[in-house]
Order: sequence, then C-alpha cells, then structure tokens
Amino acid sequence: MKQSRRKFLTKSLIGAPMISIPLSYESNNSSEKKKSILSSNDIILFQGDSITDSNREKIKELPNNSLSFGEGYPYLIASELLFKNPKKNLQIYNRGISGNKVPDLDVRWEKDCISLNPSVLSIMIGINDFWHVKDLVYDGTPEVFEDGYRNLLKKTKNYLPNTKIIICEPFILLGTSIDKGWPKEFKEYQKIVKNLSDEFQTVWVPFQEVFNQALEYAPVSYWAPDGVHPSIAGSQLMANAWLNKIYF
Repeated sequence: MKQSRRKFLTKSLIGAPMISIPLSYESNNSSEKKKSILSSNDIILFQGDSITDSNREKIKELPNNSLSFGEGYPYLIASELLFKNPKKNLQIYNRGISGNKVPDLDVRWEKDCISLNPSVLSIMIGINDFWHVKDLVYDGTPEVFEDGYRNLLKKTKNYLPNTKIIICEPFILLGTSIDKGWPKEFKEYQKIVKNLSDEFQTVWVPFQEVFNQALEYAPVSYWAPDGVHPSIAGSQLMANAWLNKIYF
C-alpha cells in the first residue's frame, strides 16, 4: 500500500537517506531548530546544463537577480534563501549553460567558478554526457565522464579548498524524449556521480529518488514531460530537495 500523501509531504530526508524525499522541506524556521551549512556573506554558485540554465540571461549575469537566475530550481532556491536570510548578505549566482557536458564546464571553470570564489558550489551535470552520445553528436564514454568530472572536482578542491560542494544527481524519466532502455543505461553515469560525491565527501542531492517518489502522485508529464527538463512543479520539487540538504 502506498504511503499517504500527507506523510509524503511531511517526511524529511534529513538524517535518513533511504526514506522518502518530501515535496516540502524543513527550514531552520521549523519548530525544531536546525543548523544550516550557510554562513553570512556566503557566495552560492549553481553550475550545470540546461536544467540549471533554465533560460537565464547571459549578458550581465548578476547575483540575486531574477533574470540572471532563469526560471528553474536555482531561481526557486534563491528566492527562498534570500527571503529567509535577509541579514546574511548572501550572493547567489547561476552559471549553468544549456547543452553543457563535463568538458564544457572544464573549459569555462576558471571564469565561471574559480574567479567567483564561491563559498557553496552546487553542480548538476551528466545528462548531456549520456544523451549526446545517443544522438551521435558526441563520442564520450562513461570513463571519459568520470575522469573529467573527477579532474573538475580536484581542480576545485585545489583552488577553493574551503568551498562546500553540493553534487546533484542527474535524473532521467520515461518522458517524450527518452527511449525505454535509456534509464537503465544511464544508471552507470549516476553511479559514477554518486561515487564521486562519496570520494570528495560532498553534500549529495539524490534527484532520481526525488522524482521516483513523486511519480507515485502524478505522471511524468506533470513533473518533467520530456523526461529530462522539469516542469514548474518539477523545478519546485528539485528546489525543495536541495533545500532539505543544506539543513541538518
């Protein structure tokens, strides 16, 4: 028997990684006071592909600016963090770029990461490293993906040793753009990302589990119609899961 919607909405992932991930999140304003990984004057940077990009403007690329955040989960997260932490002087940037793969991040890492000196770095990458191979426009392999991602994290640790890193799991659902066999094949990439998160001791956001749980309450068409790019509801789901992981 499926768990009730109420339980799904109120359960927290905090401290129990195998339980259901909530559609809502518990902030540091909840009845049980929780600590945050955020500090005053933190610089928070979101990096990734189109899911992170979410149609942001790329000329001014300002912090704490709605146009520079785009329309997806970084905007929703930033809205919540800035609203709940008016005295912390947070500076939040989105530098995701549509179509990016790990090699693309590497090329622009100095400009779009190191030079910003983030206190908190959130990375979501991997779907294009797999998808573009399927579309025959890229000849990468899981090994190339793993080596490139590891080198990116090593570079980050070398130049930004005090930066807190959040690695977000790339997800895939059986939407309109996804072949039935792809989710099974993509698990190899997801396993690589999880292993790298463990290796570098980062915060881990298990987005695949987030969406798998959400599918008990609404179909793929509601959360991510093409199986990759989240809807408004899917973006909120991602934002809530991310926010859950910065409190403990």
